[in-house]
Amino acid sequence: MAAKIYAFLSLILLGVLLFIYSIPLGPLPAVGSFFHPVTGFWANAETHQVKGEISLHSDQLQEPVEVFFDERGVPHIFAQNDYDLYYTQGYVTARDRLFQMELQIRAAGGYLAEWLGDDLIEYDKNQRRLGMVYGAERALEEITSDPIVSNAIQAYADGVNTYIQSLTYEKYPLEYKILGVEPAEWKPINTALLLKYMTQMLAARSEDVRTSNTMAHLGEEFVNRFLSTRPDLMDPIVPQEKEWDFNALSAASPDQLYQPTFTQEIELWQPHPFNGSNNWVVDGTKSAHGYPILSNDMHLNMSMPSIWYEVQLHSPDVNVYGVSLQGAPTVIVGFNDHIAWGATNTGADVMDWYEITFRDSDRKEYLHDGSWLPVEERIETIHTKSGEVVQDTILFTHHGPVYETREETPVTQTIQKDHALKWIAHEPSNELLTFYKLNRGKNYEEFKEAFITYQAPAQNVNYAGTDGNIAIQTGGKLPVKWKFQGRTVSDGSDSRYDWVDYIPYEQNPYALNPDRGYLSAANQYPVDDSYPYYLGESFAPFERGKRINDRLAEMENITVDDFKNLLLDSYSYHAERLLPILLNTIDLHQAGESEKEIIDLLSEWDYKNIGEKIEPTVFRQWWRELYSLIWDSKFNTGIPMRKPDRDVTVDLIVNNPDSPWFNNPETEVTETFSDLVYPAFEQALINLNNRFGADRDNWKWGYYNNTNLNHLGQIPGMGIYDLFTDGSNESINAIWGSHGPSWRMVVELDPDGVRGYGVYPGGQSGNPGSKTYDEFVEPWASGELFELKYLREKPGQSQEYPLILRFNY
Repeated sequence: MAAKIYAFLSLILLGVLLFIYSIPLGPLPAVGSFFHPVTGFWANAETHQVKGEISLHSDQLQEPVEVFFDERGVPHIFAQNDYDLYYTQGYVTARDRLFQMELQIRAAGGYLAEWLGDDLIEYDKNQRRLGMVYGAERALEEITSDPIVSNAIQAYADGVNTYIQSLTYEKYPLEYKILGVEPAEWKPINTALLLKYMTQMLAARSEDVRTSNTMAHLGEEFVNRFLSTRPDLMDPIVPQEKEWDFNALSAASPDQLYQPTFTQEIELWQPHPFNGSNNWVVDGTKSAHGYPILSNDMHLNMSMPSIWYEVQLHSPDVNVYGVSLQGAPTVIVGFNDHIAWGATNTGADVMDWYEITFRDSDRKEYLHDGSWLPVEERIETIHTKSGEVVQDTILFTHHGPVYETREETPVTQTIQKDHALKWIAHEPSNELLTFYKLNRGKNYEEFKEAFITYQAPAQNVNYAGTDGNIAIQTGGKLPVKWKFQGRTVSDGSDSRYDWVDYIPYEQNPYALNPDRGYLSAANQYPVDDSYPYYLGESFAPFERGKRINDRLAEMENITVDDFKNLLLDSYSYHAERLLPILLNTIDLHQAGESEKEIIDLLSEWDYKNIGEKIEPTVFRQWWRELYSLIWDSKFNTGIPMRKPDRDVTVDLIVNNPDSPWFNNPETEVTETFSDLVYPAFEQALINLNNRFGADRDNWKWGYYNNTNLNHLGQIPGMGIYDLFTDGSNESINAIWGSHGPSWRMVVELDPDGVRGYGVYPGGQSGNPGSKTYDEFVEPWASGELFELKYLREKPGQSQEYPLILRFNY
């Protein structure tokens, strides 16, 4: 009898558990389906590499297509026409990165609450109010008018959807099972959204509000001296001997700068300040074999999976190799049989905020040049996981969307004032046409022509060709501004603050075949003061750009190995310039024996940010405390303000150590620079002890730098953590936390056969259960570059190409 009761109770318990497991828990799915032994997460474990030939059928293809996957999982696609080529690119990219593709689009357009719950409603509102969907819609209209690119993104979408339609729950990417959602249909507008998301990542850096607050608090003289002055050692991208032989356009400026009415504003989401890159190129006079060599490493947020997907595209009119963005056809950075190109972010000011004067609380009209103009409305609908539907009314002026709300909300979420946004991302654009042409480029003239229609994000693109030419070109649509226009919040009622003209493309910064034999870019000022247009001020400090140029100037008979080593250069000009001053200034009478030992170590340091050393850790923390002592007392206002850059602050230390700006107004004594050095050093050691303990082995730079590759969806356990690396954000090897070289590439432009080498942190597969998910991480961390298998004809199946997909029509 007892056995029957126990059996009965066990059945009841099993039923309760099954019921519980079928209930979604918050944003997570019903765990029963997730843990299903056949179709749940176990199905995503790849215990062996897929090999052999797989035949697929598609009614949408026009001719057969073959895809050869090499031993690293890179697809080499051989097609006979554009449609089939980009259809297959969409299919194989979705095969490896489907979740990443959709997550990026949802983040770009403000569609995350539908997946992740009501907590993401404010994020979604932010993206819609910034005009991300609006800008993508305008871009798609432009793309649709171009039959070449329109065909490419439709083919790409068809390929993605063919793959999605082939999936059962068992084959869903793991993240879909964790979230309890299904893949959505891929639409052409998704590609437009992805490209606008790149513009947000790289060209949404606006300092208008911060600078307005800083000017109100510290005065225009401070802003001009410390925020708008080029550092002493700035070496621009375009060589300074370049002459500009054109008649520049001009913009009418107001007699007096507008002062916005606010005194306190919020800090909007900003792209990471380390989003930048390096590129450089030498001509045949500098190389060992007499032909150009090009290098590029793009510094972005590093995640798992990587932002990049490696691919080769081959058809009768194109044969290109490089990295693509998941969600967009073509290769974005790479090479073909004739040319190679790489990109760094320009950083020009293409995002301005305008204070709007509405006629009344109804916000139906706004003031502009003495007239009341009508406001347009756009209704954005946000769907949520709970089923709630949120509608957000966005007002539009001729400047752009008005980022505002009528309700009181936390200042970290929205702007409380009525500000309109003028941003290049809202303009109709067709950036893919540029990459389509680059993929097929044969010489410098075709490279330069490809950027005529390119708009955003503005890039400094380097070029090398088998024609022997080297060049660098700023590609992007840049507004004509009067000096300092857009540096602070603008008057939305005055047309003199409007963007009226754009710099003609032929007047954009560029350089071709300089006498010195090399060109480079590291996000610094693109040009010197002789360039007649104002481009803004959000450029990188001088250190990386100067280090690259100094190294290239002294190098001769350059080989690929030389460029590989240069990519790993961890030297710090910041330390070289500042540390000797600190060591000469510090009062060691106050120091104990332990502190003197550290000073001795720093005295012998070679200024290289090497993971095994503690010297870069101590110097970086010392610098942080010193910077804080110099500036915090002046910026202690509780409102967002703009502080001087690192290199500008060092200029002040070098040139004027007795400056009154070193004084802390909150104390009764008058401090100079020398008074701050030891307290900063002492506090640095206290903080390092608190963080890492007394054992100095734990202070090594590799621990301090703390390089992590977090999962793109921030899902715990799916990232790569605690990588021990060299480098820093002021070094050429710009690994700093989770930011750094997202793709390293070197290309030899040998007329007898172009050769490429590259690596990114991650792996081709986006499946955390795959052995290839993190296959490239260790080679990337150690500085290895893979030889890129650039095929000129189809290979047979072999150990080098273990998997072949054959698409029949």
